[in-house]
Amino acid sequence: MKILAFAGSLREKSFNKALLRAVRDLAPDGMDVEIFDLAGIPLFNADLEAEGDPESVAGFKKAIRQADGVLIASPEYNHGMTGVTKNAIDWASRPAREAPITGKPAGILGASPGVTGTARSQDQVRQSLKSVNAPCMSHPELLVFRAKEKFDEDGNLTDESTLKHLEKYLRAFSEWVEKINR
Repeated sequence: MKILAFAGSLREKSFNKALLRAVRDLAPDGMDVEIFDLAGIPLFNADLEAEGDPESVAGFKKAIRQADGVLIASPEYNHGMTGVTKNAIDWASRPAREAPITGKPAGILGASPGVTGTARSQDQVRQSLKSVNAPCMSHPELLVFRAKEKFDEDGNLTDESTLKHLEKYLRAFSEWVEKINR
């Protein structure tokens, strides 16, 4: 099973990028996780799209098409999803009849220094995925709160409880992807 994962943050030492590295390391047997860096993806612009997808966007769409499922690590800015996350979904939803994300099983997780984790952000991402017909796993959720206490200085997830919950989440996501792709 091939999973494409991306973080809705461009910051190099992002907790969400670190969370995806933990996802890759803890993936259950048979799950291969590719992390896609969104740094080169321009803001969605219909004029750019009309000229043909920029190379970075074409690569992103190809990676989604080749994946069995998509995992989105969504930070939370100002009680919502980041522009980076929304922009990635916007590009992945085009063109409407051939969108690579349509029908693709998806999962959302996230890490935040705050006490609510990324609950509001995940709700908004879920709403956007619904609008592009990407079935999103609803449970279990993974909301890493107080992330500064759960990752070390090198970005390694060190909190035992979170690691166990992440393993449970990944097993459920694997089952979700299999179920949707039957």
